[in-house]
Amino acid sequence: MSAPAIETSGLTKRFRSGQVAVDGVDLAVPHGAVYGFLGPNGSGKTTTIRMLLGLVSPTAGSARLLGQPMPGDALEVLPRVGALVEGPAFHPYLSGRANLARLDACDSTASRSSSPRRIGEALERVGLTAAARKPYRQYSLGMKQRLGLAAALLRPRDLLVLDEPTNGLDPQGTREVRHLIRELAAEGATVLVSSHLLAEIEQVCTHIGIMSQGRLLAQSERAALVADDAATLVVTTGLDHVTTAAEVLRGLGLEPITAEGTHLSASLGATAPSQVAAALVHAGVAVDGLEVRRRSLEQLFVELTGEGFDVAR
Repeated sequence: MSAPAIETSGLTKRFRSGQVAVDGVDLAVPHGAVYGFLGPNGSGKTTTIRMLLGLVSPTAGSARLLGQPMPGDALEVLPRVGALVEGPAFHPYLSGRANLARLDACDSTASRSSSPRRIGEALERVGLTAAARKPYRQYSLGMKQRLGLAAALLRPRDLLVLDEPTNGLDPQGTREVRHLIRELAAEGATVLVSSHLLAEIEQVCTHIGIMSQGRLLAQSERAALVADDAATLVVTTGLDHVTTAAEVLRGLGLEPITAEGTHLSASLGATAPSQVAAALVHAGVAVDGLEVRRRSLEQLFVELTGEGFDVAR
């Protein structure tokens, strides 16, 4: 098996004040994944990203991008990496197009002859073609964020690291960024998306890592984190059938069972809901309702941290 696109071991950042912003993080982002780096503001996501890109030195631990150590091999690996880090900075008096041209000219590995075409394509992909000649200082927050995305897309990248890419965007812009991320992944890029918005992560990511207070609490494929073994089955029946229904569920190994009036709840595990329904009917239970409640990312986060979370913009 090839090495992950992003791999860290014990990555730690302790500031002079004594604050530990990142505490022993072991990231593993597979090639081709859209990895949602999830956590509330202040959880250590941006500091982790800055260490990955060589912008901040770790106190301890190591990081590798595309199989190469960072920051030791930064000159070799960073041309293959596109990044949008919190608060992209541009020259306020230059237009969006001129800013991108200036950035592209600084890249010694980029072709000068293809620069105008690549800049035009990047602006088009983020919806800034009409505003390309407008001075950056006149851009809205959402337009500035789009220009930061365009800068990350000036060349084909093997890895894209996007820190809060929908910050400042309206709902339409947010949908466009989601579509763009899916496109980039379909083209073969690995994408790490940092966000504090559960809804955004849930819709676009194949893998998820959950951060809180500088620690990585869980990481896995998205489907595995909210797998069926964490689902709850809720059966609704008549009061005179509650006891029989409980016996049926217990016989199928669905425990523990809780009963509230005419509603019985049990952990579903690997049992198919259709199997439960058939067993209840066979036992003569009148099934008024059968519902499978699957654990959401929000529920998982609360279970892991005991904290609330932003579920929408």
